[in-house]
Amino acid sequence: MNKFYKISILIGILFSNLFASGSELGQLPLFSVLPFAGILLSIAVLPLVNPHFWEYNFGKISALWSILFFIPFWYSFGTQIAFTELFHVLLLEYIPFILLLLALFVISGGIRLKGSLIGSPILNTIFLLIGTAIASWMGTTGAAMLLIRPLIRANKWRKKKVHIFVFFIFLVANIGGSLSPLGDPPLFLGFLKGVDFFWTTTNLLYPMLIAASMLIIIFYTVDNFYYKKEVHQMPSKKGEKEKISLDGKINLLFLLGVIFFVLLSGIWKPHMYINFMHIHLELQNIVRDVALLGLTFLSVKYTKIEIRSANGFTWFPIEEVAKLFVGIFITIIPAIAILKAGSDGALAVIVDSTQNIDGSPNNMMYFWLTGILSSFLDNAPTYLVFFNAAGGNAMELMTTHSNTLLAISCGAVFMGANTYIGNAPNFMVRAIAEENGIEMPSFFGYMVWSTLILIPVFIFISMLFF
Repeated sequence: MNKFYKISILIGILFSNLFASGSELGQLPLFSVLPFAGILLSIAVLPLVNPHFWEYNFGKISALWSILFFIPFWYSFGTQIAFTELFHVLLLEYIPFILLLLALFVISGGIRLKGSLIGSPILNTIFLLIGTAIASWMGTTGAAMLLIRPLIRANKWRKKKVHIFVFFIFLVANIGGSLSPLGDPPLFLGFLKGVDFFWTTTNLLYPMLIAASMLIIIFYTVDNFYYKKEVHQMPSKKGEKEKISLDGKINLLFLLGVIFFVLLSGIWKPHMYINFMHIHLELQNIVRDVALLGLTFLSVKYTKIEIRSANGFTWFPIEEVAKLFVGIFITIIPAIAILKAGSDGALAVIVDSTQNIDGSPNNMMYFWLTGILSSFLDNAPTYLVFFNAAGGNAMELMTTHSNTLLAISCGAVFMGANTYIGNAPNFMVRAIAEENGIEMPSFFGYMVWSTLILIPVFIFISMLFF
């Protein structure tokens, strides 16, 4: 691998002139997004071609694509711009992102739902309904990590069960997070930009309910079909039944702490910051991130190891997300910069398509473009790009152009379910399921599921609302 690192650096130097074809960051050529495309293809193809190699080298592969982007970027724009952009994405986006995921992953992994649960269409549907309901208030990651393990245990006896966890990703890890800024990062960024906390609750309620209801009906139909074929293999209900209860209740307090500090960082504005590499590290965000680390530590310290063992808790899912997403966050820099350039960038045709001929917003395009790009790019900065393209005035977007903000919000949150990388909990659910012996679909296989099931639902939503 060391030779490959050297080759990647050499290739980066050779390609540096191609990166430099634009004098400004927003004028980077489309060629500059190839490392990002490379890491996506690696995630999609390598686990299929050589799963053993991928399992032991995914972190190195993520680093290689990061180098292939950063070396020519550095050569073309110089040390100050290159490292300012690098530290900006790491300090203001990646580290807060991964610390929040880490806290929710560790804390929810210390909560064990006990009880004699046997997977049936009714029970599984109840799980999905509960997860969808709580995702907006404890985050899609928190809800997914809290419920995924008991759902796996309840369905351990089932042979045909992949669909259960695919729909779990659709609903609990994505669409369920529509109703508050705590639910999904794009909505939290909108909150920081001035969108009222309960604007999302009132305005996204009907699209969320319709999308979730359609998916619940489809899920129950599919699950019931497979269940009837396997019901004769269902474990006997005779014998001693374990009452439903919770172990590790102290983690519920830590979970409330996470919600409190995340919300505090959006409300408390002390106007104090540390300046590092031309980056303002605001006090409220530093407090939030330190608090998240502290709550993670407290969860590890005060949760009995037996609870985590019974939960099948391991560090691999968060390790995989951390290593892959640092590469995604770095290589995504040119894609976001080009989109931010709007009509002056290489993707001007995409940005310009959000406006009608008379200058009014094309809400249908806002929904689909925000959604499709959020499926492959980080949905938080993609939300901001189109938020700013629509004017960037929160008060105006909540009133005069409320349907435009609705389209952007729904696209960013709903379509994070289209791919494994659309939202971080997707990856974590897949990793935990595979750790427990469930053969989840490949990257492209999952996209077949989302295309066949989600896209028709989104078409209906877009025709109904936009």
